[in-house]
Amino acid sequence: MGIGLFAPPFGVGYYAACAIGRVDPAEGIRPILGYLLALLVGLIIVAIFPWISIGFL
Repeated sequence: MGIGLFAPPFGVGYYAACAIGRVDPAEGIRPILGYLLALLVGLIIVAIFPWISIGFL
């Protein structure tokens, strides 16, 4: 859910945060790239090994 909230082009939360902080969206994406990359890696790992997510139930 965080990927859709903060990743452009549909990142409503991202664009709202940039508007509130008066930061250009092109400049503001650089600090959160590591966070988005970590979310994407986690998503791929859970997609490849689904027992990771259901194993903790």
